[in-house]
Amino acid sequence: MARKRRDAPGAAQARPDGLNADRAGDLPWAADGDGLRIVARVTPRGGRDALDGVGRDAEGRPALALRVSAPPDGGRANAAVEALVAGLLDLPRSAVRVERGATARVKRLRAEGPPEALAARLAEAVARAAKP
Repeated sequence: MARKRRDAPGAAQARPDGLNADRAGDLPWAADGDGLRIVARVTPRGGRDALDGVGRDAEGRPALALRVSAPPDGGRANAAVEALVAGLLDLPRSAVRVERGATARVKRLRAEGPPEALAARLAEAVARAAKP
């Protein structure tokens, strides 16, 4: 059986903007009604609040790689994640909330606003995080 070459058509290629995805389904965000649904893998007590780019969760699905300095006690890490994502998207903190995974590292967030504009802002933030 022939092995697929990495540069063959259809093979995932690393992009300079930090989004290693060939299809929109390979991004950790998607339009959802009047907002954006975002999947993130969070590292609490990460030393600083930052977006580290796009990574993969344990099942290999794409997820934003986020770190927050807050510990996971009493929802403080979730609040820090909401504030971080709101800042990346230039939204008020009240427009971002954790929908699933409140006690897990992999979380699903929802950001309220125009999905196309939010997706563009998030792509820009990921591109900035990917630059050395």
